[in-house]
Amino acid sequence: ELKSLTRYRFDKVKERAKLKSSVSRLVCILFPELEKLVPTLHMASVYAMLSEFPGAKQVADAHLTRLTNLLSESSKGRYGKETAIAFRNAARTSIGSNMPAKSLELKHTIKLIRELTSDIDEIEHEIKLIMDEINSPILSIPGINYRMGAMIIAEIGDFNRFDSPDKILAYAGFSPSTYQSGQLDGAYSHMEKRGSRYLRYALYNAAKYVCNWDPTFAEYLAKKRAEGKHYNVAISHAVKKLIRVIYHLEKTNQQYIKAV
Repeated sequence: ELKSLTRYRFDKVKERAKLKSSVSRLVCILFPELEKLVPTLHMASVYAMLSEFPGAKQVADAHLTRLTNLLSESSKGRYGKETAIAFRNAARTSIGSNMPAKSLELKHTIKLIRELTSDIDEIEHEIKLIMDEINSPILSIPGINYRMGAMIIAEIGDFNRFDSPDKILAYAGFSPSTYQSGQLDGAYSHMEKRGSRYLRYALYNAAKYVCNWDPTFAEYLAKKRAEGKHYNVAISHAVKKLIRVIYHLEKTNQQYIKAV
């Protein structure tokens, strides 16, 4: 169940990411100045505005009260009249094209993103229910949330199938294939494309977060970087360390103890 749900979520998130790229592309055509006025285009308030006013011309012609209320409601009061004025002024001097077909495409793309987000929320709710039932010690590791933890647990399955952490690394395709040129070893060895791509993705991303949240892992990453290793190579070393920790916690059913 967990494997089906986490893989299904993975595909839905990938699908949504493609649609978000389409939104960025369409805004670049219709209202390019907008991107500089907001932290990200992919916010509820920006989507709400673009759903009703999908382009610089529509924003420029919008009634200020309507635009203010729309932004205020969708941002839960974070944006108000000042932002509405800034958006409308930028729209009035915008170099964006007035293309009704592209505006329609933008509206429909945002609608699809919202539907996908609702689907993803539903899938994540189901994943959380199973993770609560499993009660895995993996969630005691700082930086691993139930989404990433679920993916790791689901892809590995029964830990008793593996008699060492190295076997899990090999299963994920994390034993780097190296090449040699004379006396020179390949410093940028690429990951082998065998094994579970889902597990590889989950471990790599989990390691990045753990290195950010846990002092022991942060120190380990800094040490590898100080040795002159490329960031991706240093993270792959952190993945190996993380797998050893996960393997130990799962086999002993112990909680992770964070270094102070």
